[in-house]
Parts: sequence; structure tokens; C-alpha cells
Amino acid sequence: MSKPLEGVRVLEVAMYGFVPSAGAVLAEWGAEVIKVEHAVTGDPQRGLRQTGSLRVEGDPNPNIEHANRGKRSIGLEMGTPEGCEVLLELARRADVFLTSFLPGHRAKFGIDVDDIRAVNPTVIYARGSAFGPRGEEAAKGGYDMTAFWCRAGTAASITPPGLDGMIGPPGPAYGDTISGTNLAGGIAAALFKRERTGEPSVVDVSLLGSGLWAMGHLIALTSHLDELLVNPPPNNAGSPINPLVHLYPTSDDRYISFVMMQPTKFWGDVCRHLDLPELADDPRFGTAESIAENTPAAVEIIEKVIKTRPLEQWSERFATLAGPWAPVQDTLQAASDAQVRANEYIVRAGDLDLVANPVQFDVTAPQTGPAPGFAEQTDDILLELGLDWDRIIELKTAGAVT
Repeated sequence: MSKPLEGVRVLEVAMYGFVPSAGAVLAEWGAEVIKVEHAVTGDPQRGLRQTGSLRVEGDPNPNIEHANRGKRSIGLEMGTPEGCEVLLELARRADVFLTSFLPGHRAKFGIDVDDIRAVNPTVIYARGSAFGPRGEEAAKGGYDMTAFWCRAGTAASITPPGLDGMIGPPGPAYGDTISGTNLAGGIAAALFKRERTGEPSVVDVSLLGSGLWAMGHLIALTSHLDELLVNPPPNNAGSPINPLVHLYPTSDDRYISFVMMQPTKFWGDVCRHLDLPELADDPRFGTAESIAENTPAAVEIIEKVIKTRPLEQWSERFATLAGPWAPVQDTLQAASDAQVRANEYIVRAGDLDLVANPVQFDVTAPQTGPAPGFAEQTDDILLELGLDWDRIIELKTAGAVT
């Protein structure tokens, strides 16, 4: 299997979902990732058991597994001289230093860029933040709900006018995971630059910047027009001038989304798949202009037909449909989707099925493993640093390691 980052060592000093998810992507690309956790409490994400109405009891806990697959964990108290010494020795051997710590904490623990570069001048130093490395709020913390979802424009854009409150993210760590993938890509580019030039980089990705990037098309459009896009209340309405850009209900209360931007190109084929061949040459739907004028009539015809059969039957029939369409699926349905499984977009990691990172090399799904238990590889990692058991016991007695 192709592992383009095989041999790359990543030292991750980070918590929660955003930056650790970058480490998870790097691990699936073949890097060795050592996760540094507090010697007593570990990553606070390990304590997350309740997400809305969903509660996890016991292990494995998907709330920690998703962003920490395939890593090794060391429990380390960086606030002690002994713990700091171990950390710097790990950093000395790393290709990438990856952190979510805020500027004040990086200074406090002696892990800022200059500190790490003092022991490893060629290390790639990668930071994930809420609001970016510059400006008055560079030292402020944040989560994907605040910096990615709310501040970057998604929440306001997706919430219809008149709704009391706002529509929240579709699930936990939504902005975290998107931002983490951006950070992993930036690290990969920095490694490539170092390979070419010998020069290391400082890589920055923020939740705010990632949220803006995700909304980039709309932000450009609204800024150019100086006008906001107003989304209607949730319904099955589509384009007012194209019946083939629409949401249609089936007989079993499922939905099918048509998104055929060139209606004249696909109209005849849709009619044949709906057993309406007589409408293929109907002059009401013969040109883009006439289709636009007669969209309400076309929608009524199509909706009436699609409502007569369940989604499963339409899925079989539409397998040969030329235009783009998709069933509307929830997360359980998406996870069992045959196309998802055929591409191995979901992989086995220990006792869990996890969504793989979306990048594949050589048409091969990434191989991954479960997240490590808290401080699970502490002894192994210390032994690899060349410490003997007497020294390891001294570190444990001093509270420097778990």
C-alpha cells in the first residue's frame, strides 16, 4: 500500500478535535504520530461522552477515536523540568511539531517556534488556532461552533429569516475535521518544500480561515453584489426556472435530489426513465426558455410520478439516468451506501468503523488503527529515546510522565 508520509515523524501537542484530526490524517498517510497528553488528565476529549441525545458508555469512544486513530500516546507533564526535557528530546527527533496550544501556553511550557527550533532547526512547526496568528484576537481560544460555524458566516447563511435562533452544525467536530484536513495538507506542502529547498516552514491554519474558505464562493458573490443570499425555509423547492434542479419525495417518505443544470440536455432521458416518453418532445419543455416558463407544470408532473414508488425502486431505475441525482440520506444510510463501501471511504479501526480521510493514493484506501489508550505507549516511547528503566522510574516518581 502507498504511504507517502512513511518515515515522517510527527509530535502532536494538542487537544480536542481540530488539530488532532490533522494528526489523524497524517497518520493515515503513513506518518508516525506521537500524541502528547497531560500526565494525569490526558486529552479532555476523552471525557466527552454526551453529544446531544447521543451518549457513549465504555470503550471504544468514537469521540476520541475519530481524531486520534493510528497514533501512539505518551503521558507527559510538560510543566516539570524533567517533562520538558523529554518533550524537547522528542521534538529533536521529529519532522513536524503540531500544536493547538495558545501563544501564552506555548511560551509558558517552552514550546514556541524558537524553543523547538533551538533543538531542531529544520522542524516543520504547525499551529492550529481559532482566529489566526495575527490581529487582536490571535491569543483567544475558540471551537468550531464559534470560529468556524458562527463567525465565518455559515450559521447566518443557512438559517432562514424569521427563525428564532440559528441552525447549528450537523454534528460534532464538523468544522474541526474540515480544518484539520486543511492543516494536514499544509503540513504535507511544507514537507515537500523542505525536501526541495531544505527550508522549514511555520504552518498556520485557523477555524475562522477554514470556515471562510468553505464559504468562499458565497462570500465572493455577496461581497461583489453587496447583497446577502436569503435562504427559504426548508422545503422541497428547487430552481424556479428548472424542474431538474429540485427535491422530489418518494412513496416511502424519502427524497431524491435532481441537480441537472442543463435541462434541455437531460429532459428527454428523465422522461423516459419516468415512463413519460410522450413528454420528451413536448414543446413546453423543448428549450431552456420554455422550460423556465413551464417549470411549475413540469415539477407537478414529475412529483406526481416519483411519489408512486419507493426510493429503492427509483434507485434501481435511475442507475442508468444520465443526469446527476442522489438520494437524501442520513448518517446511518450514508454509512451503508454501496458506493461508499465500494470505495472504502469507511475503514475498520480496531473495534470501530471510521470514516477514512478523503484522500486516497494509488486507488487504495488508507490503513488505520484505533486511537491509543491514554498514555498507552509511554514506556515504549521513553525506551526508544534511549532511557533505561532506572531513569523512567525516576521520571514517573517525579510526576513527569504517566
